[in-house]
Amino acid sequence: MFNKSKKPENKDMVVAPVPMPPKESDPASPEKEPTSVATDDKVFTKVPPSVLSSDLKVKGNLLTSGDIQIEGIIEGDIQAHLLTVGETSKIKGEIVADDVIINGNVIGCVRGLKVRLTNKARVQGDIIHKAIAIESGAHFEGTVQRSDNPFENVTDKKK
Repeated sequence: MFNKSKKPENKDMVVAPVPMPPKESDPASPEKEPTSVATDDKVFTKVPPSVLSSDLKVKGNLLTSGDIQIEGIIEGDIQAHLLTVGETSKIKGEIVADDVIINGNVIGCVRGLKVRLTNKARVQGDIIHKAIAIESGAHFEGTVQRSDNPFENVTDKKK
């Protein structure tokens, strides 16, 4: 009879806290000691992934706690929550992420809980993973090692 339709959610987005301004304290009331941060004071919004376009060339390391999509050329290490390597991208360096989707060219070690090589992927290097999927047509030269904690020997990534 009644039909409530939900707005379609973008599953490629990360939920991140939005900073709230401090509450005004009443000068007449006695000051309370600070306690642990309450989760009720936080408002969460969805943050879209950062995108590095195909005309961008970066020499240096990239570090984010969110999602990132790379279409350009990167010479350096990358750490992220979800990393999507686009078809036009070329990455030379180590990749460390919870989820890695590779559509382009990667030269270097790939570490992730879930690693996916699509049919357009070209990877030269080692892959250390908890779960892996390699589509038919993907090119891979290197070794594959399963590990319950693929971030075990990475000094910068704290898991």
